[in-house]
Amino acid sequence: MSLVRNVSTIGGLTALSRVFGFVRDMLLARVLGAGLAADAFQLAFVLPNTFRRLFAEGAFSVAFVPMYTRALGSDHGDGVAEPFANDVLAVFVWVLLGFSALAMLAMPGIVWVLAREYAGVPGKFELAVSLSRVTFPYLALVSLVAMLSGVLNAHARFAPGAFVPVLLNLTLITGIVTGYVLRQQGGTDITVAWSVAVSVAAAGLLQLIYMAWAVRRAGVRLTLSTPRFTPEVRRLGRLILPATFGAGIYQISQFVDTFFATSLAQGSLTLLKYADRLNQMPLGIVGIALGTAILPMLARHIHSHDEEGAQQLQANAMEIATLLTLPAAAALAVCAPAFVTAFFVGGKMNQAQGDVMAAIVTALVCGLPSYVLVKVFQPAFFSREDTRTPVWIAAAALMINIAINVAIVPTYGIVGLAGATAFTSSLNVAALYAVLHHRGWFRISWRLATRVARQLAATGVMALALWALLPLLQNRYAGTALERALALATLVGAGGAVFLASAWLVGALDKSHLAQLRRKPREASAVNLSE
Repeated sequence: MSLVRNVSTIGGLTALSRVFGFVRDMLLARVLGAGLAADAFQLAFVLPNTFRRLFAEGAFSVAFVPMYTRALGSDHGDGVAEPFANDVLAVFVWVLLGFSALAMLAMPGIVWVLAREYAGVPGKFELAVSLSRVTFPYLALVSLVAMLSGVLNAHARFAPGAFVPVLLNLTLITGIVTGYVLRQQGGTDITVAWSVAVSVAAAGLLQLIYMAWAVRRAGVRLTLSTPRFTPEVRRLGRLILPATFGAGIYQISQFVDTFFATSLAQGSLTLLKYADRLNQMPLGIVGIALGTAILPMLARHIHSHDEEGAQQLQANAMEIATLLTLPAAAALAVCAPAFVTAFFVGGKMNQAQGDVMAAIVTALVCGLPSYVLVKVFQPAFFSREDTRTPVWIAAAALMINIAINVAIVPTYGIVGLAGATAFTSSLNVAALYAVLHHRGWFRISWRLATRVARQLAATGVMALALWALLPLLQNRYAGTALERALALATLVGAGGAVFLASAWLVGALDKSHLAQLRRKPREASAVNLSE
């Protein structure tokens, strides 16, 4: 129940962020479409955003949080944990400043490596470099945010860290609206791109101010001091290096996808990123919530040598992950044309581009359960300070991904690229589980296997119902705002109702857990925390 409550808190706030992120991309699609300025901004946003997920929210968090949690749970508690966090902060700040400065100086080379084809379009390469230099400081700012969030997560305060992305999306929406107004007064699409790029850096500053306030409000006193490479800081560094790769296969694949997407027709990168927004809705809400909640809880189980509790925690996390992602993936795959047309087509985004984007969504979401299960399986390694094993697995998956892209992207284009990402992510998850099973760290029980099988059955019934309903509302997806809203509400409502009814009938829902959720808070507090 503790896992469910934490996932609910993080997932609810992440859902709010994803809604604003969705609004952000809807506005950007209609204002910029999928042309030169849109591609240049997307590349400029990909760079700091992917590094953020890779280093700050990926490698750093999975290495720092277990170490800080153990220090916090030691006999001396805050007396050990706070000095450790201060030492890490003192070193981390200078590493971030140095990395950001070097990257900004080397930005023409970085952009050329990722998007050399942009040089063939007049002004596109130069715009991408300039915008990337404006957005890249966001990485340093949001990396500090990630550290402060990790400190609060270890104290079981998940809400502030889950809320900060809302600030990013609200600031970007403000930047898009400002750019649109400036364009109406004589500006161009490039004016809009500059406005949004500046808002990225501004958002990082706002997020850092908010998290610093939240940490101080929680009673944690962090101060910036002279850097000291203590044994614990050096140990953290040794864990971060392999974790950078192991925790970030999805993020590293984003760079690979960016490289291939920029070699295709103009607008391909933009369509891929807009399509990923639909994929990120359930991935962010479920995957980030589970990964954030499970890591400190699992670290505590491992630290106290409670292997049974660790197994149960991972089983519950996997059940929650599949229960939420299987129907989400199926619904997005079936209804992609409706969602894309209703949300994105209009303004500078035409129907032909929308059709391509819908195909990309269908390919991407085939790997949605795998994207989320990575967040469930990897903490089993990281909580035991094994960051090497995921490295080798991730390396193999990435090499396969690149090989598949080389083979199929020339023929199947951007859709083939999305499909390769989904396929190799599934291979990554299968390999992670195989190692966990072999080492006895986590094994899928018969009860869990049958529960997932029932979830698949309920998902299949829902997919058939949506497939039958989809053409009946065909004329509404591109209609007025009210017609679009009603059509999508009908699809979502019908799909949800059919899945819940089917899941209840076939036993895909754990009725004992549902009963516990309906209890009064006083009764629920008596439930075993490992459930």
